[in-house]
Amino acid sequence: MSPEPPYGPSAAWAVGEHGTAGRTPGAATDQRTVLYAVRSATALNRLLDALPVFAGDPRVRPRFTLVPGSDFGTDALAALDGAGARTVPWERAVRGGHDLVVAASPNGPLDELPGPLVLLPHGAGFNKRLPHTSEGDSASGLHPRQLLRDGAPLAALHALAHPDQLAALARESPAVAERAAVVGDPTLDRILASGPRREAYRDALGTGGRRLVAVVSTWGPESLLARRPRLPRRLTAELPYDAYQVALVAHPNVHSDLGEFALRQWLAPAPDAGLLVARPYEEWAAVLVAADCVLTDHGSTALYAAAQDRPVIGCYDGGTELIPASPMAGLLSHAPHWSDDAPAEDQLDAAVAGYRPGDSVALAAGAFAEQGRSLERLRARCYALLGLDPYPGPPAVRPLPVPRIAARRPTALGVRVGTAGNTVSVARYPLDGGPHGGHVMAEDGFSTLNEMRSAGIVVRRARSAAPAYVPAPAPGWTVATWTAHILAELPGCRTAAAVLAHDHCVLRRRASPHAEGADLLSVRISAAEPPRGEPLVRVDPAAVLCGVHDWLETHPGGPAGPGPVLPVTLDCVVGGRRVAVMLAGAADAAIGDAEI
Repeated sequence: MSPEPPYGPSAAWAVGEHGTAGRTPGAATDQRTVLYAVRSATALNRLLDALPVFAGDPRVRPRFTLVPGSDFGTDALAALDGAGARTVPWERAVRGGHDLVVAASPNGPLDELPGPLVLLPHGAGFNKRLPHTSEGDSASGLHPRQLLRDGAPLAALHALAHPDQLAALARESPAVAERAAVVGDPTLDRILASGPRREAYRDALGTGGRRLVAVVSTWGPESLLARRPRLPRRLTAELPYDAYQVALVAHPNVHSDLGEFALRQWLAPAPDAGLLVARPYEEWAAVLVAADCVLTDHGSTALYAAAQDRPVIGCYDGGTELIPASPMAGLLSHAPHWSDDAPAEDQLDAAVAGYRPGDSVALAAGAFAEQGRSLERLRARCYALLGLDPYPGPPAVRPLPVPRIAARRPTALGVRVGTAGNTVSVARYPLDGGPHGGHVMAEDGFSTLNEMRSAGIVVRRARSAAPAYVPAPAPGWTVATWTAHILAELPGCRTAAAVLAHDHCVLRRRASPHAEGADLLSVRISAAEPPRGEPLVRVDPAAVLCGVHDWLETHPGGPAGPGPVLPVTLDCVVGGRRVAVMLAGAADAAIGDAEI
């Protein structure tokens, strides 16, 4: 964090006669300072999304100050420090030195700051009641208690996202409504502009062909995490690993209250089972762009997912916080409701299958107007308050960066295989709590020793086929020597398999003869062409090997008898995707000499 030098008689800006920031004689007449008043990490995130209003303009200098009185200001300071932002201590900020104040929360002593104030929305709409009020539907962010100081409007401009919000404000406080304007939502515009990056986000998250489920929780006693704290753990345990990926989007106050380390400890073992925990600035929005469906409480974040036409499942059981006539209440009233007693996969499948494209967009429309124009409209009004002509050219909407979530994956998986003739269906689950009831798959170089000892199949990936989460295996093993070594060292292991490429594997079975190389089996994987307009999604070869392992265990003839007649083609389904698997003897003796 870079503190602003003290203000004094020689400063370029000084407090004017009436407490507003005025220019010192001799100062450049076209220079302006904009002070961003930050109360919490939530408010800071909203302010950062609006920064492009002044981007590129050398006449405008941004400064930040922390508004006192919030329990969640520490993370805001840390974020400012990380961004290299110049900050002004509150004690100096109240003495002036700026021409415009921009805030995203009406709370705190903002009236002590001289100069005109622009007040941005704190979130998507005004959906929650103001705490500790007697008014039944008084929305937090629109109540006169927040927006008036000594009977006078706090802000020179109250920026809103929809005409319905302006109408509600007029009912609450006509004086404030006279200074309000509908400009749109800069955060939504960033999200919508990032739509073309969806595949890049999913690739960065390691989603692949899986269905990404975003679990969205607000803050407080009625939030999803307060009422269903074990839901992320349940989802990662119950949902098939090759079909689903789960991400948590928690309110910034959750991160500020617990800290990242304690939050992951509290969520354990879900992060080790693959749960993605999105950070509260930008990353949460990128996750919503990448998501296929959303589980949500009454927090307004889900409206951003709805605006992207994503299916929404409600996890809110009622309470005192949600305003019945709000956009979020309307969205929840039309969404399927989550049941703690029904299977998770069945509910998600039904919600996605029953969703009609466009339904969520129509429900979110009551929260967002002027889509794609928010920065332009906000800029015009801010420059008017500064007394400057807008900088040439339209303000650029910054797409969200590619997320950098520290994702983990299970070190071993429990595998449940269904076999019907030559058709096998594979479902893999994290070992901790997964309803697999089948064999265990471990991965050499990644799994623990105990997991290797309990595994029915152990897999090793060649250096060229190893994903980022597996350290590059040490050279020196060949397919033949490694498979023989694993079966000799791990008495409980029945299959040792090497992944040479996404479409070629080699395995050795314990029940086979011991002559090195003679009992190696070749596994060739071929996927059907995807439907037109859809990308090719490859299944994990290790999952296919689990299906082959189980088929060899259960196929008539079995390992104790003469075994199946080879070659044979299996139909293997992994994560809802079907591939053809050719299983044959490794006719090429050189295959055993391949390095892995």
